[in-house]
Amino acid sequence: MKKTFSTVMILVVGILFLASCATLPKGARVVDHFEKEKYLGKWYEIARFDFAFERNLNNTTAEYSIRPDGTINVKNRGYNYVTKKWQEANGKARFKGDDTVAALEVSFFGPFYAAYNVIALDKDYQYALIAGSSLKYLWILSRTTTIPNDVRNEYLTIAQSLGYDVSKLIWVEHDQ
Repeated sequence: MKKTFSTVMILVVGILFLASCATLPKGARVVDHFEKEKYLGKWYEIARFDFAFERNLNNTTAEYSIRPDGTINVKNRGYNYVTKKWQEANGKARFKGDDTVAALEVSFFGPFYAAYNVIALDKDYQYALIAGSSLKYLWILSRTTTIPNDVRNEYLTIAQSLGYDVSKLIWVEHDQ
């Protein structure tokens, strides 16, 4: 009985470990030759999949800066059009490996981190396509409140090719 329990626990821990390693949707690749200094600053959320922490938000932005410990400070802000109040969340991001590979983890809640993978980025660091750990998380970001149609179409094509249902994207309004 004791041996069976130990075997089952080893299998459970192994499965949980493997599941936690899956931090990128199948077929997706993160941007390499990434320059974090160019990525810092303010980004406007153009589109996203709906999820609890951003529900009912428009005018959403993310601002990135370097923290004293070398990790990245993350300040997300948005206007809740239901409560008519601004909401802000502060967190930190760290690279999963080399900081020239755009695979990061972001935390807003203590020791819990979520995947933040830059899977498309223009050469001037003006537009970015961000994937989470699964097909449930996707963001399109821009340095301005709009995005050119050619970039939008390119990013939608990339997302669709990876299995994202882009018809579920929420297109964020920036009117505040």
